Amino acid sequence: MPYTLHPADQFDVDVDAPEYLRDRPSLPDRWVLNFGPQHPATHTTLRIVLELDGERIARATPHIGYLHSGFEKLAEHHDYNQYVCTTSRMEYSGPILNDLAWHHGVETLFGIDLTPRCKVVRTILSEIGRIQSHLLCIGAAALDTGAFTGFLYGFNEREFIYDIIEYVSGQRFHPDWSRVGGAWRDIPDDETFRRMVRHLIDVRLPRALADMETLLLRNRIFLDRLQGVGAISRDDAVAWSLSGPVARASGVKRDLRKDEPYLCFKPDWDGNGAEPVRFNVAIATDGDCFCRFLVRIEEIRQSMGILDQLIDNIPKGPIDSVANAKLRLPPKADVYGSIEATIQQFEIFMHNRGWDTPIGEVYAPIETATGEFGFYLVADGTKCAFRAKCRPPAFLNFAAFPKMIEGHMLPDIVAVLGSLHIIAAELDR
Repeated sequence: MPYTLHPADQFDVDVDAPEYLRDRPSLPDRWVLNFGPQHPATHTTLRIVLELDGERIARATPHIGYLHSGFEKLAEHHDYNQYVCTTSRMEYSGPILNDLAWHHGVETLFGIDLTPRCKVVRTILSEIGRIQSHLLCIGAAALDTGAFTGFLYGFNEREFIYDIIEYVSGQRFHPDWSRVGGAWRDIPDDETFRRMVRHLIDVRLPRALADMETLLLRNRIFLDRLQGVGAISRDDAVAWSLSGPVARASGVKRDLRKDEPYLCFKPDWDGNGAEPVRFNVAIATDGDCFCRFLVRIEEIRQSMGILDQLIDNIPKGPIDSVANAKLRLPPKADVYGSIEATIQQFEIFMHNRGWDTPIGEVYAPIETATGEFGFYLVADGTKCAFRAKCRPPAFLNFAAFPKMIEGHMLPDIVAVLGSLHIIAAELDR
């Protein structure tokens, strides 16, 4: 039930209140409580200034910036390949998606068309990253409501996903695998990669999802903590520009894989009339924490279906686009055995040449695990972006948090925060 504030004529403005409350009326018996930034239930460095009437939240004022790292400014000093090491530090629960979002924007700017093999491998990794991120969010939803076992169910599978990422990229936590028009290296062995992904979607994930649903879906405590909490209507979700599972839980049927398709979600993605991969957009209507939980569970299943369609049909051929030949370092073996490769490496490293960058601007988003994640790039013809701005879903989803939490009890904060899946490095940039 929505919380009814006291009539305005009962308020007195407190001139000694902090600056963020001076223009707002307050009651003598109202408490001001700092929730975070160091708090285990925020999962990250978030600060929320709460105004409490007893244990009921009358007003919540988020304060961000505690993890500000200047990520966007760094794009002006790193070239279009180097910056991928920064993007994976943003939404680090599924970092491969950030890398693919950055290079999707760069390749749109350059007008580069990827090879069919690269499109398939990137699509597979993007769905693995989506599952990886959702497992953390679902496990944290269980942890925040007291079910520590549910958290372990999610993290067991995340560890195996890290094994897959490490096999492909050589790094476990921050893959930094993609490059302009391709990747820094191809998959070491297609059959080994296929077996690992098959084991994930055929054996491990079905068992983990069954365990989590058995533990939580009919658990009285879990249901009472999530159902009807933090609800937001479809109209409000659209007005607040929410995206991802948060918006779809409120009935907003928008998914960039369908609405602005890319990679293997696009018709004729291989140039030979290939059909886009098939999946259903998971939506709910109540818009509360429980619906966000259910949407993420269903999205994991849909991602498993996408992986099932692609993993046995990875095309042969190069993973790097022909148009990418002068934008990346040549293979080390070629550097030692070919004068052309030696000159190419020398020009890139010593003279900063080899980048035929257009002058223009572009915005290109993809659908990450948390919503619409895109980069707005301004290029001035040099090897680095003149300006790079990120559209992180966490920033817009978190903006609606005060509306979602108003009138709820103090313990409901952890449930609502967990359902939004806020990562501070993506929020603050």
